[in-house]
Amino acid sequence: MRIGLTYDLRDDYLKEGYSDEATAEFDRVDTIDAIESALQQQEFETDRIGNVKHLVKRLASGHKWDMVFNIAEGMFGIGREALVPALLDAYNIPYTFSDPLVLAFTLHKGLTKSIVRNAGIPTADFFVVEKISDIEKVSLPFPLFAKPIAEGTGKGINHLSRIDSKEKLKLACSYMLEKFKQPVLVETFLPGREFTIGVVGTGDDASVVGAMEVIFKSTDEIYSYSNKANYEKMIEYKIPEDAIMENCKKLALDVWRVLNCRDGGRIDVRMDGKGVLNFIEVNPLAGLNPVHSDLPIICRLNGISFQDLIKKIMKSAQKRISGA
Repeated sequence: MRIGLTYDLRDDYLKEGYSDEATAEFDRVDTIDAIESALQQQEFETDRIGNVKHLVKRLASGHKWDMVFNIAEGMFGIGREALVPALLDAYNIPYTFSDPLVLAFTLHKGLTKSIVRNAGIPTADFFVVEKISDIEKVSLPFPLFAKPIAEGTGKGINHLSRIDSKEKLKLACSYMLEKFKQPVLVETFLPGREFTIGVVGTGDDASVVGAMEVIFKSTDEIYSYSNKANYEKMIEYKIPEDAIMENCKKLALDVWRVLNCRDGGRIDVRMDGKGVLNFIEVNPLAGLNPVHSDLPIICRLNGISFQDLIKKIMKSAQKRISGA
């Protein structure tokens, strides 16, 4: 079985002059090496394709694959994560992970929270600021938390994100609107413990591979871009106690199934002031660096090797595609 690999290589974009933060979601060479090695250990033939532009050229040249292992994030637009799967759908080539619809709407944190809230799953109250004048319409009580509507890897989350006054709200939203050229999600700040949960599978076959608590070593209790980039110094990861783990599993699977995510990914949750778990966001294209990415770390803490994680993802995709 011939498996193509689609991905955005960080070095390619750094060479073009993009910053470290702008390329934060993109993959390092060792990530692609590890995924390819894990696939080859399962006796798959592999073919490195690269980003969406490389895929376009290969498709136009008549190339086909039995399946594509897709982790391409894309660079521009709210639908950037949907580009590769949409192209593969057009050529009737199956692929791992979620479809274009899911990857488009889950990138929009406000829309995702609306769907989750409508399903009766707890999530913090929120407001989407699309322009400066919208700031006056925010009526949520302080403290608040703000972040760009369509970024990952903690991009745009920094010391401005936690807000306790109208002045700081205006400062944070003005900065994010200008820097990221997209709306800002403003939500009620959740003061409790934070967890991230790994899920594999699709629909009724989905299961939780583990969860870990994000414990901050400093007083900066925000899972920011800086903290994620320096997690070995700034963050401690710990498996939660059984009762919390069960609550994490239930919420994560409820969210996963409501959003129709597929094959593998992560759900982030945080407790409110009463200890109730609230949905924060979903990552249906979770990072897969075997050492540094949250999903492989969750698996490692729970005795699941990187090779077994890739095997679980592939088994889910193969079963889903075959209709078995």
